[in-house]
Amino acid sequence: MALKKRGNTWQTHFFVEGERYRQSLETSDWREAQRKERELIAEAKAGKLAASKDEFSRLPFGDAADRFLADRLPRLAPRSVQTEKERIKPIRAQIGGVPVWRLTVEQVRTYLRERKAAGRSNATLNRELDIIRGVLKRAKRWHHFAEEIRPLPVRENVGRALTYEEKVKLLKRAAARPEWQTAAWAARLALNTTMRGCEIKGLRWRDVDMIGRSLTVRKSKTEAGERVIPLNADAWAVILELYRRSQALGAVEPSHFLFPACETAHFDPTRGIKSWRTAWRRLTRAVQCAGCGLLQNPGEACAGCKASIAKLKSPFEGFRFHDLRHQAITELAESKASDQTIMSIAGHVSRKMLAHYSHVRLDAKRNALEALTMGRGEEGSLERRSRGYDTNNDTKASLGSIPLPHVIDSLVELSGIEPLTSSLRTRRSPS
Repeated sequence: MALKKRGNTWQTHFFVEGERYRQSLETSDWREAQRKERELIAEAKAGKLAASKDEFSRLPFGDAADRFLADRLPRLAPRSVQTEKERIKPIRAQIGGVPVWRLTVEQVRTYLRERKAAGRSNATLNRELDIIRGVLKRAKRWHHFAEEIRPLPVRENVGRALTYEEKVKLLKRAAARPEWQTAAWAARLALNTTMRGCEIKGLRWRDVDMIGRSLTVRKSKTEAGERVIPLNADAWAVILELYRRSQALGAVEPSHFLFPACETAHFDPTRGIKSWRTAWRRLTRAVQCAGCGLLQNPGEACAGCKASIAKLKSPFEGFRFHDLRHQAITELAESKASDQTIMSIAGHVSRKMLAHYSHVRLDAKRNALEALTMGRGEEGSLERRSRGYDTNNDTKASLGSIPLPHVIDSLVELSGIEPLTSSLRTRRSPS
């Protein structure tokens, strides 16, 4: 342990468990330098300080972010890798040239302010902050930022649930055009199985039990998502339609996908479909002309009768494909299925996530609150509401209004009254 002054600034040089640490204390005061040195030694012993020979902390932040992502590749899905690369781009543009060990709290704050001023949402900024935090943790410098840099508040979007009539209308609309057929099949599966879009895209024929009428989700967002889902009549009908299409394509091998990739009208059953995003957007944004009933993309004039449709808006605009999963879980919650059953079907890992998805609709809440209504009986309900609850009306109610219990004389044996229940038939009465 040694302090050395270079110019007007004190430097420290010490070893902890064989690792060498050398750093500027950024002060010209002797006592302040001693205090900072003790703090650095404590951080080094706690594993919070990068050693002098640590090359990662000396990299420019952009290069360090790339290396951080490269080390995580084995644990990320291809889609996640693409997303992470997109998040690194603005970081590289603004603070990519700053060495990791020289990055300051104020620089991170400036980055967040400028990104927010550019119109980025808090959710986007939090995802970019995840990259910054990960790099700093790898360099053992995040403890300098943890108290100052916090995630930005994000409004939780619990999704949207449809009424029964809206759901029927959505499915009819999805089946209206051939180019929407794939999205229609996927929507029906999601509504009847609670499956995510990524789970549906990854289904292969080996995952479908045609005898037991069930399917196995082998790859999901979380480990809890790997599950076996029994198929109801609607989901089974979709599977049969998909199987007939696969037979026509000659693609019913166990390794073939239920939703094969399609490029320029050529199906490749060995690869799964990447997305039905375009079809889903057009499906949910389409408007129907009030005059001729033609379903079409939003515009100024109807393509059929030329009437103005500029002010028409689709009732499903903004409805995401993932909201179908919300819809299914909501209906399961309203069906009075147990939490454990819902979590087993949907693949949730906690009751908190179940509460996040199963946003019970207004009618279900109203029915639950009806149980709190005073005097729900057919007779005397109005009278009871008018009298209210008090000692004279309730706790000192007339005994004449209370039905007296009846005494049953024909008791048999010690096990109870006739007839015996199935659980008591094996008992013998004392002789």
